Amino acid sequence: MRNIKVTVAYDGTNYYGFQEQRGTRYQTIQGVLEQRLSRLAKKEIRVIGAGRTDSGVHARGQVVNFDPVGWTIPAERVAYALNSLLPRDIAALESVEVSPDFHARFSAAAKRYRYTIYNGKLHEPFLRLYSYHVPFPLDVEAMREGARCLPGKHDFSAFRALGTPVKTTVRTLYEVQVSRQGDLIYIDVRGEGFLYHMVRMIAGTLIRVGKGRIPPGEMAEILESRDSIRGGPTAPARGLCLERVEYGTG
Repeated sequence: MRNIKVTVAYDGTNYYGFQEQRGTRYQTIQGVLEQRLSRLAKKEIRVIGAGRTDSGVHARGQVVNFDPVGWTIPAERVAYALNSLLPRDIAALESVEVSPDFHARFSAAAKRYRYTIYNGKLHEPFLRLYSYHVPFPLDVEAMREGARCLPGKHDFSAFRALGTPVKTTVRTLYEVQVSRQGDLIYIDVRGEGFLYHMVRMIAGTLIRVGKGRIPPGEMAEILESRDSIRGGPTAPARGLCLERVEYGTG
């Protein structure tokens, strides 16, 4: 068995998330990739994705792997062949052959997400699809202080969408950083894995901290409460991007 790994970037605006919604008419990133790869292979191809990004969420470094089932295209040329068939809002960045036991999701050591907030006073049309516009001044130092309690191994039930069954709500975050560049505020989160809407709920809560509606010290109390009602609202999907999936140690 051969195994090909492809790194993919996409604008998630027009897609119903990454994961294929079989039996529906919803267009997904996985569905488009499988359709185009199947056309290249002239047989059905199924891909495994590293992260199941939600509807409207973007990616610069999503990773998929698949079995090419005997086709003759060299692994390093798969990205070029795939790009010739993909729509303009999806791009294959790199393709390589990997060991048969590589799994895009289960082999991942960490994932890095970035949430982008546009904090300018006026509407910015060129950022509207890739950031959340908050026109009121945000206190970035307060947001940083609030985020300090998040790295480490915790029960993140307080930052989880209700009604999403999982075996455990315990996750490990390696780092959470809040930075500002001009009118753009970035919340960068790196961890071993994430609950449904977890990063967007963290972002929504930190935005409330930045507005002065939640004291920075209350972030730890919200985390410990395991009560998702206590935090901020889920921030819009358009501000979130899967930046990178890491493999190996760390």
